[in-house]
Amino acid sequence: MRANAPSLAGHAAIMRIDHWIKNLFVLPGLLVALTVEPKKAAFELVSAMLLGILAIGLVASSNYVINEVLDARYDRENPTKRQRPVPTGQVNVQLAYLQWVALMIVGVGLGALISLPFAITMLALWLMGCVYNFEPVRSKDIPYVDVLTEALNNPLRMLAGWFIVEPPVSLIPVSLLVSYWMIGAYFMAIKRFAEFRDLENAAQAARYRRSFAFYSEPRLLNSILFYASAAMLFLGAFIMRYRLELVLSFPLVALVMSIYLGLAFKPQSAVQAPEKLYREPLLVIAVVVCAAVMAILLFIDIPILYRIFKPTLPLPRETSSVQSVLSTAGRR
Repeated sequence: MRANAPSLAGHAAIMRIDHWIKNLFVLPGLLVALTVEPKKAAFELVSAMLLGILAIGLVASSNYVINEVLDARYDRENPTKRQRPVPTGQVNVQLAYLQWVALMIVGVGLGALISLPFAITMLALWLMGCVYNFEPVRSKDIPYVDVLTEALNNPLRMLAGWFIVEPPVSLIPVSLLVSYWMIGAYFMAIKRFAEFRDLENAAQAARYRRSFAFYSEPRLLNSILFYASAAMLFLGAFIMRYRLELVLSFPLVALVMSIYLGLAFKPQSAVQAPEKLYREPLLVIAVVVCAAVMAILLFIDIPILYRIFKPTLPLPRETSSVQSVLSTAGRR
């Protein structure tokens, strides 16, 4: 492998700006928050959203920078990642540490211009990157914990979307946050599965990622099933409690999840680099349709659904919230 001199291009590359597409995961939090706080001025909302996405991108890039630096010795064992800027000498490591801190400071600082809760969320996102990458914890080396800690970025992004709109913190639906965490774990476990399948042997897999010394295809598939089940169970809890109309989107959600899992069985699958998933037209169409339907269902009422799903068995303890939903539906 030919060595290169450190360059500005190399330092720009380790920021992985092309990964900023993941910031779209703030939109569900923003949309759900708008159902609670719909009166925020459009200009104020758009300004906060653009500033928030920039802040999230910078903090995420800070995490990517430290990930590239600390993973360089392992990336040399991967047939694709060995060509990254740090293993090939295109990055000055001392400057990269400065770059890591500077991106965090600017990102959290921009977040503070939106609100204190948003800035705290940005700091939490950065700290999760530290937990994931730094010893002695370095959660990315611990089986299952690696997936669960990285997937925590999903609910943190959802919280960021929520705090852009700024409804009361006490109204945040915990069931939706847990579902978002589990769906993130589902996607991350599929990424691990695809990576594991493409490595030549178990020894190479363990050298590339320590958690791969424990993983196997059956274990990864079992974990994928667990995360998918948990995600849908908690999404169902959110839907039945807060927005029953979203039950109509379940078939589309299931379709997206099944297409995504199918991609993992392709050699050099795009799920190993989610920023390249736009090259999978079937997945893109399914995601766009599913997202559009869910967004519409958040803001329209379908009273008949409340009559169809009205409890018919005697309940040992009826909560006031369920009573309120059903009585409201009956008056529509």
